[in-house]
Amino acid sequence: MATITVRPGGAYGEATDRSGQPAGARVVADDKYKYKYLIAIAVTLAAVLELIDTSIVNVAIPHMMGNFGATLDEISWISTGYIIANVIVIPLSSWLSGYFGRKRYLTYSILLFVAASFFCGAATTLGGLIFWRVVQGLGGGALLSTAQSTLFEAFPPKEVGIGQAMFGVGVMVGPTIGPTLGGYIVDNLNWPWIFYINIPLGLFAAFMVFTYVHDSEHQEKATTIDGTGILLLALCVGSLQWMLERGERFDWFDSRFVTVLGITALVSFVLLIWRELTIDEPVIDLRVLTNRQLAAGVTMGAFLGFALYGSVFVLPVFLQGLHGMTANQTGMIILPGALASAFTMAFVGRNSARLDARFTVPIGAGLFFLSMWLLSRLTFDSGAHDLFWPLVARGVGLGLIFVPLTGATMAELKPNQLAQGTGMFNLTRQLGGSLGIAISATLLSRFTAQSRALLAEHVVIGDPTTLARVDGISRMLIAKGMNALTAKQQALMIIDRQLQGQASVLAFSRLYLLSGLALLVSLPLLLLFRSGKSRGHGPAAH
Repeated sequence: MATITVRPGGAYGEATDRSGQPAGARVVADDKYKYKYLIAIAVTLAAVLELIDTSIVNVAIPHMMGNFGATLDEISWISTGYIIANVIVIPLSSWLSGYFGRKRYLTYSILLFVAASFFCGAATTLGGLIFWRVVQGLGGGALLSTAQSTLFEAFPPKEVGIGQAMFGVGVMVGPTIGPTLGGYIVDNLNWPWIFYINIPLGLFAAFMVFTYVHDSEHQEKATTIDGTGILLLALCVGSLQWMLERGERFDWFDSRFVTVLGITALVSFVLLIWRELTIDEPVIDLRVLTNRQLAAGVTMGAFLGFALYGSVFVLPVFLQGLHGMTANQTGMIILPGALASAFTMAFVGRNSARLDARFTVPIGAGLFFLSMWLLSRLTFDSGAHDLFWPLVARGVGLGLIFVPLTGATMAELKPNQLAQGTGMFNLTRQLGGSLGIAISATLLSRFTAQSRALLAEHVVIGDPTTLARVDGISRMLIAKGMNALTAKQQALMIIDRQLQGQASVLAFSRLYLLSGLALLVSLPLLLLFRSGKSRGHGPAAH
């Protein structure tokens, strides 16, 4: 707290501090930002729990299938239901925060998430588990955009980058550590503990939020409930997410079901836009997108999600599917890149006043593409050491993108528009990520089939090189005691596996490059930015 003195030079002889500022204003400012780091820890922890739970269940699915006697299609609703509920609530968060008050809404959302986590772990039927996962997703949807908008107000304008860096570390690291943490828990405890672990951490976050977070000074409470808008939003986002989750499994638009989902998403999207632009109190204020900097940043957020989640999806499949690594081993390989991202964000957040997103984002995108290019050159025999520097470059690149892009995207918004802006940014990043995963899953199988067909043209029984290879493997197996006929059959099977493995490597190579290009093609959108400075540092600083 500043030392208070009375100086004759103060206006009307009021008390001033040593800097000559009115003491009352300084005391109010000190009180307003006094608990900024505690608030940041609380809301970031809540957001990290939400993000981890999008992926932590994946490694436990085989165990759940055994416990409930479920098919893969049935058990996949544990993930699909959670994510659909999540993306429906994210754009509603601004309206809900205003309607209930930010402090209550955030606290109750965390408590709902915690309660649902307990019932997920205690579920005795598949239907019960899916139901509580949906409830968990409804509670978790509030934790991303509400947390981010809270941090814009929790820190002084000149320190906003620090708060966003803390949030960014959670957003980037959360999806990568989910499978690793899940693998460790399943190996050493049992699958219900992937949900029970949320309880103590969630209760701590709820206590911190209830104690230190306050309602926004600028939040405008709606006097009516836009039920039609909420229904159209649920239909639009829910159908789109469902389509992305199940498209590959049902062969996309060759399936009538996926086609119906696509048409439903499109029609409800058009009706939603018409509805929200023609009523006085919309549940989603689309008018904020008339700010071209926000519109450009939100669009870039979708490309960022595509690249981030697409690469996050591909790498564990590559390591575990082709190299036979466990979730824990995969996590240890990914960890250096996650730490590089965290350190970069900390540096960027501390120096946000001197950085311009129009320069840092292209540098970050370039590093990300370099990382993907290096990964695309991996071979079937590549080891963990070959991934270290590519993943560090990826982490540094993402660190240079997230904080400056978020800050510049929100730079021109009025304080009462921040919640809507962060909601849209998080929604597009999440949907972009879902699209990235869906496209990666589809192209992986197609690229693998194409590569296998090309390689198979050079592996034919009449080819002398192939015959020599079969003969060499057969002799090796015979030397180990196998009879000649069985040895030849085994040799052919080994060559077939090698062919499939090499085809998979080529497919992964193309997918890495696709993820890298996704960020590069979005860079022209930076030309629409009037300023690349983060909120609190640009011409529109408050």
